[in-house]
Amino acid sequence: MKKLPIPARRPNLSASLAALAVVAAGGVGTTAWAQNYPITAQQRATAQQTAQAGVPLSELAPNAPDEYTVKPGDTLWAISRLYLLRPWRWPELWGMNLNEIANPHRIYPGQVLYLDKSGGRARLTTRRGVGGEGGTIKLTPRTRFDSLAGMALPTLNPSLIEPFLSEPIVVDENTLQAAPRIVAGNDSRVLLSRGDRAYARGEKDSPLLEVPGPIQHFRVFRSATPLKDPGTGEILGYEAQYLGKVQLQRGESTTVETKDDKDYITVVPATVDVIAAREEIRAGDRLLPEPPRQLLSYAPRAPSTQVEGRIVSVYGNAVQFAAQNQVVAINKGTRDGIDSGHVLAILKNGETILDRTGDRKETIKLPNERIGLLMVFRPFEKVSYALVLEINDTPRAGDFIVNP
Repeated sequence: MKKLPIPARRPNLSASLAALAVVAAGGVGTTAWAQNYPITAQQRATAQQTAQAGVPLSELAPNAPDEYTVKPGDTLWAISRLYLLRPWRWPELWGMNLNEIANPHRIYPGQVLYLDKSGGRARLTTRRGVGGEGGTIKLTPRTRFDSLAGMALPTLNPSLIEPFLSEPIVVDENTLQAAPRIVAGNDSRVLLSRGDRAYARGEKDSPLLEVPGPIQHFRVFRSATPLKDPGTGEILGYEAQYLGKVQLQRGESTTVETKDDKDYITVVPATVDVIAAREEIRAGDRLLPEPPRQLLSYAPRAPSTQVEGRIVSVYGNAVQFAAQNQVVAINKGTRDGIDSGHVLAILKNGETILDRTGDRKETIKLPNERIGLLMVFRPFEKVSYALVLEINDTPRAGDFIVNP
């Protein structure tokens, strides 16, 4: 049957960028999940408050384009930076109409964005001339073959943060000590990698057993490192080193052998197979259950309350300085009102030096200088992981974080 040309349709998007993108926790591809994610009450409230406001023209980037076609590989943050001096204000920029939008998590390559500067305020929309300037959109007939499913833009490049949504974990002091542990490898192997078989057991009161249902998977961790607040010295939690994943094949059991009228009980450890290995796994490493997949939604925005914190550490072994697109831990978490999507400014901790230029030597402290931005993507109770979005100097542990 001959295919008939149909008018090209852009998905209705006027509120899309007002809400956010969605990231599926667990290190799995993200965009397909975004299609059916509901609008939260907070997102809807923000959209309603800013639907017609726009931003002052002074907030626009100097080279903000009047028209922009969304490309594959774009992110909401990158587009926001293209238009705004302060990209975390992007919800105020988009022209929105919630009555026409069933799901705002749909922003696709190929859509054209138009900048409206009417009334002294700037708005971004997918309809030319919505501010009263007139104009039409020309629809050119064409044959449509491709599907937009799974192509929605993420807030950030998913590859930068997906590993950190499942790999590093912040636990309390006793969590890993109480977790099941690997006791040996098959064929007396000391170091284990993908495809190897290993044996594990739980603590005395909680053996590693099979349970009804799907096959059990566990993440493997080692040597929880204390995360210490640079200011107070408080231990905020322990960062466990992610090594890989194992699959439970058989649970623990016991055998009873009678000898000299006495029963001798022998523990038979559980059998696990290594199905993924980021580093070599060995005896003593701990197992934590694979968590259920979660949908984490976030919109880049400034915190609604005052934040004054510090960078605790830069993620990675023996890493002291952070580069752009690197992950850091900060000393603020859910107990401080920190949430996914909060954007914070990084202030370089001014050095304390000895001034030798005057009549007498004197100790002085150089001022704290703003050197970049970061965005929280995984908060815990007392600590959070954040992605360094942009920098003009090199952040390090101990630097300050404040409202942008």
